[in-house]
Amino acid sequence: MKLGLHIPDFTWPGGTSALRTDLVRIAKDAEDAGFDRLSVMDHVWQIDMMGPRENDMLEAYTTLGFLAAVTERIQLMTLVTGVVYRSPGLLAKMISTLDVLSGGRAWLGIGAAWYEDEANGLGLFFPPQAERFERLEETLQVALAMWESGDAPFHGKHYQLERTLNVPAPLRKPRPPILIGGSGEKKTLRLVARYATACNIFNDDQLPRKLDVLSAHCEREGRNYDEIEKTVVYRFDLGADGEHIDATLADFERLSALGITVVHGSAQRIAEKKTLELFANQLIPKAASI
Repeated sequence: MKLGLHIPDFTWPGGTSALRTDLVRIAKDAEDAGFDRLSVMDHVWQIDMMGPRENDMLEAYTTLGFLAAVTERIQLMTLVTGVVYRSPGLLAKMISTLDVLSGGRAWLGIGAAWYEDEANGLGLFFPPQAERFERLEETLQVALAMWESGDAPFHGKHYQLERTLNVPAPLRKPRPPILIGGSGEKKTLRLVARYATACNIFNDDQLPRKLDVLSAHCEREGRNYDEIEKTVVYRFDLGADGEHIDATLADFERLSALGITVVHGSAQRIAEKKTLELFANQLIPKAASI
């Protein structure tokens, strides 16, 4: 089992003045601990389930560029990019740039976006849901076109690109991996089957059903279900002294039996140095054998 660390909250005890140094320490410690990937949210306000909207929130791709400069091995991504916040040509260029400057460690994590209040608050484009899913599929098509050789135009329903020139190309071959977040059975999981390297599904009692739905979409799309990396959203709570580690490993066994190979989530007490020491010394080495 591989682990991904998600950082959804930047309101830490040291305050904004210490945020930079705290983030560097957490990222480096996560890499040293053996986390496979590191992600941030693509939000400009804090989301209600994590805390007050007024809490600290960093812009995603500026943050990932910063993290690329202070790490060497850990893979970098959003969990996940709101598709309508950036034009697809610019987004594909941003991922390409992140991949080159990180030495081939960039992922495109993407979804249909949902936080209408923040979009309205900052004047971001936010069309109805059906249109957002149409734009999600076209964005995936544009990204794939820009990451392949050539510079042919792209003409879709929502996006018109006269020349899909993208130099320098990403280092990752054949292209940066694509993770589509969400569990929607009719649209999201169909797009996973058609375009994605990985899915990211909620870890709840619907998980087995969602995986069955994804398998059915793969069969209809002519896609090998086993090619798709199955990841779940997770909330790590190892306990202040590691007292929950055995239960966490038992849960990993359950997920592995379903075909999940990556648990990716936030960690309680992440600003405390001891937390990542518990991951490094006790959880990650044992999880590697699951």
